[in-house]
Amino acid sequence: MLGRNRKTPMSKSHSSDVMIIGAGPAGLFAVFECGMLGLSCTVVDALDAAGGQCQALYPEKPIYDIPAYPRILAGDLVEQLAAQAAPFSPNYLLGQQVIELNRAKDGRFHIMTSAGNIIDAGAVIIAAGAGAFGPNRPPLDGLENYETSRAVQYFVARRADYANKRMVIAGGGDSAVDWAISLSEVAASVAVVHRRDKFRAAPESLRQLQALAEAGKIELVTPYQLHGLEGDGQNLSAVTVADLDGATRALPADVLLPFFGLAMSLGPIAEWGLGLERNHIVIDPATAATSEPGIFAVGDIATYPHKLKLILTGFAEAAGAAHAARRHLKPGEEFHFEYSTTSGVPVGENEKMLKTA
Repeated sequence: MLGRNRKTPMSKSHSSDVMIIGAGPAGLFAVFECGMLGLSCTVVDALDAAGGQCQALYPEKPIYDIPAYPRILAGDLVEQLAAQAAPFSPNYLLGQQVIELNRAKDGRFHIMTSAGNIIDAGAVIIAAGAGAFGPNRPPLDGLENYETSRAVQYFVARRADYANKRMVIAGGGDSAVDWAISLSEVAASVAVVHRRDKFRAAPESLRQLQALAEAGKIELVTPYQLHGLEGDGQNLSAVTVADLDGATRALPADVLLPFFGLAMSLGPIAEWGLGLERNHIVIDPATAATSEPGIFAVGDIATYPHKLKLILTGFAEAAGAAHAARRHLKPGEEFHFEYSTTSGVPVGENEKMLKTA
């Protein structure tokens, strides 16, 4: 619920037209769209780098449904989006969470972050993905020690780190299947453990998985479940799995990648009095407006009937939210929309120096 503003002695103040919560793809594109409308942005994200899950969880994973890119790595997509937003000089406040959001008497918002920053903004765009997230961990004895030594990992940042490693991947969804396919090109061995014979992944990915299994490049261990870890407490030597009857077998392993999904939490956002539906914010699909005037939501955190959860859907929502935010900030002001082919993009200081050199 929106409340009163408070300021700590160590607070640093920032002011912008729009504050964007979340620096994932939808949030970064919202910066661009706001910039094209002459709106300044401050961006807050709990992660230490922009990019959201694309950067934190799977920067080297290819994405195939971004317009004009038949194939682009998630990390490269983030870099392009950041470069697209750069001419508008967004103010990034990374490695901190929004802990309070309050409306002042003048209708503007005062936002406090966990690092003590105070942001004054006329509108807010929530692009927080699925909120704060962490992995669902398997209930295995000694798991924490192997996590500390990185013998058990939940995210893949660099595929090259697994070269010549004996990999055991657990799970039956897209992440497990896609990484099994990708890592089979560099790892010494790849075994995929799933409690069912059927996997929940894209048809083309399943076709590739089956082909690699038939060629002996991937071992499908089904129907089995994780049972235990073998090693010295730091270095993993094998992963024990059990079938439905309780019979066990050991799979040689240097690294275990359990892909059992993410545990999500909206955190303070859930207390702001916004219309929620199953931990998602209900919006007007035409404007991305929430139940609270001046607050908009885009990307995976936003919901409405028949929504497609795609990155490109978040891009469209970001554009709608930016235009709606401008109308909120400048009510009654006539606006003549121009396509970027007509208006161009404002030239930043670096580009100005290059042109005058």
